[in-house]
Amino acid sequence: MKVTLIKPNIGRREHSLYVDEGRMEPLMLGILASLTADDVEVALYDDRMEAIDYDAATDLVAITVETFTARRAYEIAAQYRQRGVKVILGGMHVSLLPEEAALYADSIFIGDAESRWAEMIEDVRHGKLKARYDASVGIAQIDACQRAILPRRDLFAGKGYLPISLLQFSRGCRFACSFCAVSQYFGRRSYLRKIDDVVREIESQGHRFVFFVDDNIASDQHALAELCHALIPLKINWISQASLDLTKNRPLMNLLQKSGCWGNVMGFESITPQNLRDAKKSPNMYGFNTYRDEIAALRDFGLQTWAAFTLGYDGDTPQTIEQTVEFALKNRFAFAAYNILMPYPNTPLYQQLQQQDRLLFDGKWWLHPEYRFNQAAYIPQGMSPDRLTELCHQARSQFNSLPSIVRRFSDLRMTFQSLSRIAALYRYTLLFRKEVHKKHCMRFGLK
Repeated sequence: MKVTLIKPNIGRREHSLYVDEGRMEPLMLGILASLTADDVEVALYDDRMEAIDYDAATDLVAITVETFTARRAYEIAAQYRQRGVKVILGGMHVSLLPEEAALYADSIFIGDAESRWAEMIEDVRHGKLKARYDASVGIAQIDACQRAILPRRDLFAGKGYLPISLLQFSRGCRFACSFCAVSQYFGRRSYLRKIDDVVREIESQGHRFVFFVDDNIASDQHALAELCHALIPLKINWISQASLDLTKNRPLMNLLQKSGCWGNVMGFESITPQNLRDAKKSPNMYGFNTYRDEIAALRDFGLQTWAAFTLGYDGDTPQTIEQTVEFALKNRFAFAAYNILMPYPNTPLYQQLQQQDRLLFDGKWWLHPEYRFNQAAYIPQGMSPDRLTELCHQARSQFNSLPSIVRRFSDLRMTFQSLSRIAALYRYTLLFRKEVHKKHCMRFGLK
């Protein structure tokens, strides 16, 4: 028996699929491969960089689906189903829109796959694949299969991934931001793995640079402190995603520094208090003072800031967007992302815009043939959709311009803490600069 796992691409540039030069290993597919019975052959195709051999014999194709890759995932599923191969779809998008996903597959997986993956494999073996598998949400690897597993990283070899290992300590987030699909999926809860299992996984892989892909690694600050204590002897360098409220906990900040943390992707979202209130971004609203104290704490402990901003709230204007760029340049953040506010399906934001009749592309921008990556999918209040799209691209271009890079690199206190940091910052800065222009207005899917 053979199972084929697929990570879909976003879409195409001109007449060929976009090649993601900043691609990272698809951790979840490595975990599913480890959960598969030893007598089942497993193949992995990463559509972001290699051609899929649709004619290679296989008994089942499992595709992980994100909202941005849904159109392409459904195209891939159609190719296999035309050849008589069974297809199962899973991932957060499938859980948010199961009725939609069911139209494009023989079976769908709702929730986290770990707890019922082995059962599904046995059903395929006996020709009894169910139309739907409902699994628990938030259960970490150890709880799902009653044994600590390690991802099949051998499947990642030769695929040109960045030299960084992806791991996960927690899933979910305790906050309820209105635009966030994670809050909807996990129900504002966090789920933790055993720290001993995390340490064993770190020791089993070959990279000394680790990315914890947690939705918010600081959601449970006590647990994060325990993790940091365990990481100190390992002498690794790591990054993750964290909420800004961790900067209020200076003992924790000290532990982050000692454990090898270089910094975190942090959701600043907006520099306007009303926008933060509209987004229900509660960790950013407490004692809001244009983030002065939070940024000072990050600098005190030598943590690079990878700031994430969302543009297009009802309180945004062309002027506030320009001010947001200036704010990031002034504070010389290591990286900054300027994302258009996206109405992800079944989020409070989506429901609000739907009720106000402000959604574009028939409400399903992720499937609409006219939608383009990084394009506004709703009608903003402070400008036209096209103007918001244009201003967001200008923000990305300005922050990643050569003068901006020089300005950020001149921050000796934050940049030149070690040779390894210099090399990593230089490499990823140039990579992100390149990707900004490659992805802009890219079509979803291949057709």
